[in-house]
Amino acid sequence: MKTLTSITMIKRLALPVSIVLALALTPLLAAADDVTTWRFQTHHPRASVSYADSVEFFKERIEERTDGRLRIEIYEAGSLVPTMEIFPAVQRGIVEMGSISAGYILDRSELSGIAFGLPNAFRDVWEAAYFWHNLDFESVYREDLLENYGVYWATSLFYPTEMVVKEPIESLSDFRGLNLRSIGTLQHFLTQTGAAASSIPGEELYQALATGVVDGAHWGAVTGAESMGLYELAKYHVRPPLNISSNGFIVNQRAMESLPDDVQEILVQTLAEQSWFTTARNEFREKVVLSEVMEDEGVQVIELPADVMDAMTEAAAGIWEQEAAKGDKAADAIKRVEAYLEELGYL
Repeated sequence: MKTLTSITMIKRLALPVSIVLALALTPLLAAADDVTTWRFQTHHPRASVSYADSVEFFKERIEERTDGRLRIEIYEAGSLVPTMEIFPAVQRGIVEMGSISAGYILDRSELSGIAFGLPNAFRDVWEAAYFWHNLDFESVYREDLLENYGVYWATSLFYPTEMVVKEPIESLSDFRGLNLRSIGTLQHFLTQTGAAASSIPGEELYQALATGVVDGAHWGAVTGAESMGLYELAKYHVRPPLNISSNGFIVNQRAMESLPDDVQEILVQTLAEQSWFTTARNEFREKVVLSEVMEDEGVQVIELPADVMDAMTEAAAGIWEQEAAKGDKAADAIKRVEAYLEELGYL
């Protein structure tokens, strides 16, 4: 009888214990339900300095600011979709977020060539940042992509575009004998100047330079070239910059709007701050890394000769005309660039 009483007591205790366990687990389950995980396809190979400095930096900040409610899974260049397919993948929601250069989507917006960076326009990085943010070009470009594709653009980095080449360029004849890796507006610009320029994704760039498919390339400037190992193959760093360019983070608008209001607000704010942090850090590292590669790897900085610069000036004028002819928005943007450059005393 005594044993029976003990068993009965255990059975009676079983229900309250199960209820207590369920109650204890409920907050954990609710917290799990409150977490959103996004896939982020970047155009940066893992070796590229911007993989850590830009993409991983963003991941850490957004996850910290949202207390882990928005989590980011990063996929390096080419791991989910080819680099040139990142924009349509974000547009369709295959991935919620990505990073690209505007030079990859020239066919998507009449403003993309200008967004990528006009040759013979801005001379310093801060000038491009001012035009985008303070003179509101970013809002114009973002609105165009949102209206036509449902894709939100946020500039993630401003940087100079500078080539590295295997042999010094001493004349226009030397330049016209080059095969160069380029993208976007600069591909057309270099071709019109006289070189043979072709588009090669970042994940294939080192191999193309190593095998002689190209004689030179641009991947950002100093820090980009160093992180991709380009100085192992090409010891001449060419200046002045071809343009001041930008990278962008792109977000599927439907995915953004599905987030809780506070998380969405944190996301927008974090994206708005991204370019200031990464650009300032990149500018600092450009100077530090250049001195290092000159000393440790024998890199030499060379200036383009006068006849090449004259040919580039002529080619740049043609590029500006081509961009302005793409539509009313592009024509207006070119006028805004010209007015800004006049204020700076460049025109």
